Amino acid sequence: MRARNLAVTATVAALAAAGLTLPLAGPASAASVLKDDFNGDGYRDLAIGSPRTNSVTVTFGSASGLAANRATTLTQNSRQVPGVTEPEDEFGENVTTGDVNRDGYADLVVGAPGEKVDGRPSGAVTLIWGGKNGFHQGGRVVNSPADTAGRFGEATVWTDFDGDGSQQLAVVSGDNWWYYSDGNEFERPLGLEVDFIPEGTRLDGMVAGNFKQADGISLVLYGERADGGAWTAHMNGGAGDYGYQAEILGEGDDPTATRDAATAGDVNGDGYADLITGNSRDSRAGKGGSVTVRLGGDRKFGAPTTYHQDSAGVPGTDESGDGFGASVSAGDVTGDGLADLAVGAPGETVGGVAGAGGVTLLKSSRGAFTSGKSWHQETSGVPGVAEPGDHFGTSVRLKDINKNGKADLATGATGEDIDTTRDVGAVWSLRGTATGLTSSYATSFNGRDFGVGGVDAGFGHTLR
Repeated sequence: MRARNLAVTATVAALAAAGLTLPLAGPASAASVLKDDFNGDGYRDLAIGSPRTNSVTVTFGSASGLAANRATTLTQNSRQVPGVTEPEDEFGENVTTGDVNRDGYADLVVGAPGEKVDGRPSGAVTLIWGGKNGFHQGGRVVNSPADTAGRFGEATVWTDFDGDGSQQLAVVSGDNWWYYSDGNEFERPLGLEVDFIPEGTRLDGMVAGNFKQADGISLVLYGERADGGAWTAHMNGGAGDYGYQAEILGEGDDPTATRDAATAGDVNGDGYADLITGNSRDSRAGKGGSVTVRLGGDRKFGAPTTYHQDSAGVPGTDESGDGFGASVSAGDVTGDGLADLAVGAPGETVGGVAGAGGVTLLKSSRGAFTSGKSWHQETSGVPGVAEPGDHFGTSVRLKDINKNGKADLATGATGEDIDTTRDVGAVWSLRGTATGLTSSYATSFNGRDFGVGGVDAGFGHTLR
């Protein structure tokens, strides 16, 4: 890759090098109810997981969006984080947020599926308490259950999936699913009551939503079968029946199944969460990936609708290796009450540059995606230059950072070089408007800005 540099202020770089923790933008107000507002100032924050460097960087939201000088980076060597950093931990592979200790501030829930603890299978989940001045209250570790094959913390959610009005932690390990009941009883993992996961399946992700009950949460699990085929299943919520009547949504070579990515959002405005899955390895010979939408509804999903880059209204061309659907995120970019869809294609060729990567925003029209626009480093106003292997679009996240009622896009490029340092990685932020995304006021920052910018750092791997 041709080396290049993203704009960084000297002050930010110096602060990061000095101690990883950067100042917040003014004093925080009373705690808010947002599940990803860690300092209680009323703005949503963005968490960036970089498992190659065993770190999570939180950039704090504000009326002007995200900025590198309002951020902090946490590792297991940070004073307020329990544990010790070890090379194989993969701390930051998965990040979830929610008010775990019920003090009114959002907390970080960080998966480290490679964590090793004597006498236990691999994996752990670290809870880091948020607070008025950021992360200064400490936290705790949830270790893997004894009876699992390992990689505990591959995925996590924090939601009320038993319908009692309180939220709980759910975690997947490589071969199983676990949850912890109310009261933060993190020493007592509870597993499936009916094990419907095929032998040898490796679970990679999980998403929650009110897919089939307007007032109830259920889960979608996904991963890869022992034979290499994709596997995607829905599991109802409600205490006492976890795994009972689970529904396989797709598996094997079915292009509507996923082992890559999934998101939930109400794309048609009926009050039910809709499931969107990405299949960057769509089994159609020589093709470049796809996304599938299943509309939620009363006790059932609608028929799957699949989109790729040769679908009407979807920009681009469906080409082998694009990786369209490697990352997906739903959010209301235009403020019309319907969730739009961001799709990452980190293998996309841009202007003849292989693997530069791109992101497509598809706008919802009553639940259908018939128009969209592509964004990459050659788009006017987007910082940077498209280079081989940047993988822009490795991760995507839509959320309203500046509190204007419209979701903003964050996207990562784990292959971004900084000067002569290979694959440091970087993240971009584009603002949402009534007509879609805009590159006006676009910002970018990289791992070096936060002291985690070595070779192969892969900053931007996970966005939450």
